[in-house]
Amino acid sequence: MSTRFVGTSKYDLDTPVLLVDLDRMESNIRRMTDTFRQAGVNWRPHTKGQKVPAIAHKEIAAGAIGVTCAKLEEAEVMAASGITDILIANQIVGPIKVARLVNLCRHADVIATVDSLQNVRELDAAAGEIGVQLRVVVEVDVGTNRCGVEPGEAAVALSEEVDGSANLKYAGLMGWEGHTAGKPDGPEKREAVEKAVGLLTMSARMCGEAGMSVEVVSCGGSGTYWITSWMPGVTEIQAGGGIFSDMFYAGAGLKHEFAMTVLTTVVSRPTPDRIVVDGGRKTMMVDVAQPRPMDILGVASLGFSAEHTSITLDEPSESPRIGGKVEFIIGYGDTTVCLHDEMYGIRNGRVEAVWPILGRGKLR
Repeated sequence: MSTRFVGTSKYDLDTPVLLVDLDRMESNIRRMTDTFRQAGVNWRPHTKGQKVPAIAHKEIAAGAIGVTCAKLEEAEVMAASGITDILIANQIVGPIKVARLVNLCRHADVIATVDSLQNVRELDAAAGEIGVQLRVVVEVDVGTNRCGVEPGEAAVALSEEVDGSANLKYAGLMGWEGHTAGKPDGPEKREAVEKAVGLLTMSARMCGEAGMSVEVVSCGGSGTYWITSWMPGVTEIQAGGGIFSDMFYAGAGLKHEFAMTVLTTVVSRPTPDRIVVDGGRKTMMVDVAQPRPMDILGVASLGFSAEHTSITLDEPSESPRIGGKVEFIIGYGDTTVCLHDEMYGIRNGRVEAVWPILGRGKLR
């Protein structure tokens, strides 16, 4: 970990390098926690696009109840850092992963997610074998058409199977209105989010009417949280990427400060209207949304290759020169953070913290 850079100017860092403006990130965290507090819901931020336990601890200190993880290995990283309340928002299937999951229950209060009877029985048997109780939520497909049981009766039926399992503790339901997240903010988006999350809360009501205790109704991402937080029946929000914000979330209506950037160096000026920097697709992915260069006027187009980005200008310019720096607002955090080993926390232009991205590569 490059702690020798603490106290130095961000412009003295070798590039390309991943930066997070701490003042802006902390402002975004406050904005989110204020919303959740006012709406009366819990915050369980997703760490799939953060991957840094130190940041998760900051969120918990600000009021989050725990974290959401995409993968079991991410959950193991968070548990090793002392975070105990962890929702794994994907199905854990197969003997190798299930054994790891139930053993993790000895070190953290884990919530697993299921959408099949086969998986319920697999988890119940494994938990019973080592004598632990595993909390479980049933995932409901609310329109994203990925994982999850159908809303309504199917959700009730699988919930009853979990509730009746000797070694599982039924906790409730979760869903992900991901198909609505990228829509621009406005009446159409609000209607789509309310329709999707309404299927989840309707299923939760039916489970309650069937005699089950539904403690958790979990949903909501950074592209929807300002809508989902206020929907009756939702108990917790998983939004995580909003603490950084990016070009994707800005397009989806998120009005947060851009806290995460990638700093690059100009390595070539082959023509007066072209700037070439030392960071490309392997530094800042462009799959969901394009990064945006800061402080460069008259950008006509961007060209991304593996190791470079070419910035074509509307008009010739001598600035920036070779060796100068160009900072980019990231396109999408989830697919950018995972490209880096370290994240540099910046305050007032200087390095305050260097965090290893401990969740990087944790895909199993």
